[in-house]
Amino acid sequence: MISPIRDASGHVVQLVAISRDITKQKQAEVEREQLLTCEQTAREEAESANRIKDEFLAVLSHELRSPLNPILGWTSLLRKGRLDAAKTDYAVETIERNAKLQVQLIEDLLDVSRILRGKLSLNVKPVDLNAVIRASLETVRLAAVAKSLQIQTTISSTVATVSGDEGRLQQVLCNILSNAVKFTPTGGQITVALTIAENHAQIQVTDTGKGINPDFLPYIFEHFRQEDGATTRKFGGLGLGLAIVRQIVEMHGGTVQAKSLGVGQGATFIVKLPLFSNKDYRACDEQTPVSLTSVALPLSNVRVLFVEDEIDTRELIVFILEQAGAIVTAVPSAIKALEVIAQFKPNVLVSDIGMPEMDGYMLMRQIRAMVQGQQIPAVALTAYAGEIDQQQARIAGFQRHVSKPIDPECLCKRSRV
Repeated sequence: MISPIRDASGHVVQLVAISRDITKQKQAEVEREQLLTCEQTAREEAESANRIKDEFLAVLSHELRSPLNPILGWTSLLRKGRLDAAKTDYAVETIERNAKLQVQLIEDLLDVSRILRGKLSLNVKPVDLNAVIRASLETVRLAAVAKSLQIQTTISSTVATVSGDEGRLQQVLCNILSNAVKFTPTGGQITVALTIAENHAQIQVTDTGKGINPDFLPYIFEHFRQEDGATTRKFGGLGLGLAIVRQIVEMHGGTVQAKSLGVGQGATFIVKLPLFSNKDYRACDEQTPVSLTSVALPLSNVRVLFVEDEIDTRELIVFILEQAGAIVTAVPSAIKALEVIAQFKPNVLVSDIGMPEMDGYMLMRQIRAMVQGQQIPAVALTAYAGEIDQQQARIAGFQRHVSKPIDPECLCKRSRV
């Protein structure tokens, strides 16, 4: 504020100015604006997260329910006994395919849960990437044939050995190849190339499919993200596969990258992994799996004590073991197992882990504390399939581990004395 000072004749002879420092006021206003902006951004992010969560839950419900329709439908028709042999085979194949689809969805959910909790572990050893590629291609072969897709492979003649978890690396490539098959139209082409560059192995998968919108590329490896609702409705899936791919690759010290020129232009995924440094390593020959059809009654007269609280699973496993020639006593609880073990005198124990009152770990510890239970071979049967779970089973006293859903051949092989 400025005020004039006048003399007796009224002329201005002086000016008096009064000013106020409003620096703090301006600073407070700036801070308030920044706070409002931050709050608005946080609110928008929360709303976006809630929207993504709601969309994911809706997709999850759909994806888990969808396989149930053919499973229950064909089961009902099979029970009526009116299907001819060809339709019966088709029904069984459809039920099996959809059951495996549900298993994969659940495995993806469990993997994401392990990732978010930092509990995903690796069983590290030297791995031949050529073998990983061959196994992964075999996994998607039938789906590719059904769509008349051409798969071309270009593999380096140099042995590409990396240090890693063979199962997890196969999971990485299977996820990428499954996406390529899913998003490539009938008659399209998929190219898989393995090359060696300096101290890295590079796997490149290129398809002639629907491509990726450039705006979505930065988010393609994030959890629960799919490009749009139309993609989810048309192609299915939970939007978890590529997020799992990135996490597993990074745990191996590698990188994964997605490229696309745009919608309708196909896509390329590049995985780079550090090579195994031990030049003298020679891969051990894998043992050929033993088939039940090649061994007559592999559990002939083997006395098996089986512990499982869930009645349907109990009846299924008893049937599998008895078909293999075993003499089975099945009980519904760990407490009951402790009551019958001395009288039954089993050659091998097969026990579920997740049971009420007393779990399989506690049962195994109590059996190992008995004189007659110290030498009994024991197989842990559980839906907890991670490496950490297998370690816990070994610590408790189990020598072997079989994951649910059960592979009959694997169960019988592990149950041999």
